[in-house]
Amino acid sequence: MKKKSQRSRKSSTCERELIVAPSLLAADFTRLAEETKRMEKAGADWLHVDVMDGHFVPNLTIGPPVVKHMRKTTNLFLDCHLMVSNPRDLVDDFVAAGADQITVHAEAITRIVPLIKKIKAAGIRVGVSVKPKTSEKVLFNILDIIDLVLVMTVEPGFGGQAFMKGMLPKIRRLRKVFAGDIQVDGGINAQTGCMTRKAGANVFVAGTYIFKAGDAKKAIQSLKE
Repeated sequence: MKKKSQRSRKSSTCERELIVAPSLLAADFTRLAEETKRMEKAGADWLHVDVMDGHFVPNLTIGPPVVKHMRKTTNLFLDCHLMVSNPRDLVDDFVAAGADQITVHAEAITRIVPLIKKIKAAGIRVGVSVKPKTSEKVLFNILDIIDLVLVMTVEPGFGGQAFMKGMLPKIRRLRKVFAGDIQVDGGINAQTGCMTRKAGANVFVAGTYIFKAGDAKKAIQSLKE
């Protein structure tokens, strides 16, 4: 199946494309294929797949088999966020399943450069995420070899949490030194999306705000306006 454009970063930081990635964590898992199609029709750019192992974060969600089946039913860009203690053990499976991008946590791995190179060698994009209490400085030596930085704007693990305004300075500092995609995840809605966009973010992950909206298309569009 031909995949939708990856909507990769623009060469100029002033022309960064705004990307909305509904988080499947808020979807109805008994109707996942239908929910995916609903997001396609609503104008989603990516689908954000929250992968949790019950160890790195307290919640437990989905794995490569679900992504493999999703790949058969959608052309959308599959943005897989691995909130797991041992991402090295799962990368090959997610690549094989059809992930378009794999994001790992800086806190989960010490020697991260070999893993970044492994993901990129597989021909897909790579992102690195930091939790709210982690300084963006841990990323400075790898910014030139990654495609995306994910700034968690809540503590990872569960959806529906309140946005942490204290993450806005972190986004601003990153944008000064990073020309790639800056993604935000946690408590994102029209208001907080606007705040993070002004700070320098251009990729918005929203779960409850989109999936529970009466009009998902309107919710997605509000994050771009």
